[in-house]
Amino acid sequence: MMKREEIKGIIFDMDNTLFDFVKAKMLACSIIVDYIGTGEPEELFGYFRRDKHGFEDLDNISDYLRDYEIFTDDRFIECCNIYENEKVRNIELYPGVKETICKLKSIGLPLGVLTDANRKNTRARIRKVGLCRYFDPLVTFDITGEKKPSHTPFYYALDSMGLQPHETLFVGDSLRRDIVPSKQIGMIAAYARYGDSNDAGDIVDTERPDYVLNNFKDIIDIVLKENEHDS
Repeated sequence: MMKREEIKGIIFDMDNTLFDFVKAKMLACSIIVDYIGTGEPEELFGYFRRDKHGFEDLDNISDYLRDYEIFTDDRFIECCNIYENEKVRNIELYPGVKETICKLKSIGLPLGVLTDANRKNTRARIRKVGLCRYFDPLVTFDITGEKKPSHTPFYYALDSMGLQPHETLFVGDSLRRDIVPSKQIGMIAAYARYGDSNDAGDIVDTERPDYVLNNFKDIIDIVLKENEHDS
């Protein structure tokens, strides 16, 4: 087993790791339901959680309107505009994220983002929460052509930052898409349990992270602990 060196960089998942994206999407669904005057926000949100189109795909809205037999091109376009605007407008950082990111940068750690969102959505969300100047690179699905848990985007992010897996901390809220693949390639993995809406409780051995975060600010302690062990 390769000995871990001190942490020389950190790569973050974005949605539900830096901010509560599920809450933002649910609020957007509420506005759409108010606009069309039928259905329930939870029901519309459920369409996004299906495997049919994907968690970001606007065709989920089309399906919802068609199932209620109220689809028109104009109504669909307006619902999409509402969704895109409201989900970004309602994004808010988790407590302690801005302060922690500033602290990590102040001690000289390069920080990157790896997300399954596309470049347009990623930049809009990072801009909304005021973190644009802290992350380089922003690695998105349309850059690598593959989504997590594929190893390809992880290696792309590492190469872009000039880092090796064993010296890099990865922080994400999904055991299957973040923790398992980052561990498989030798990264140090921190599970953002606070952001996992699918958290089922006990973590099985095949998904076991190096660290479990109940608060984003705990990342500072992880860096200090890992780098102290190396000194």
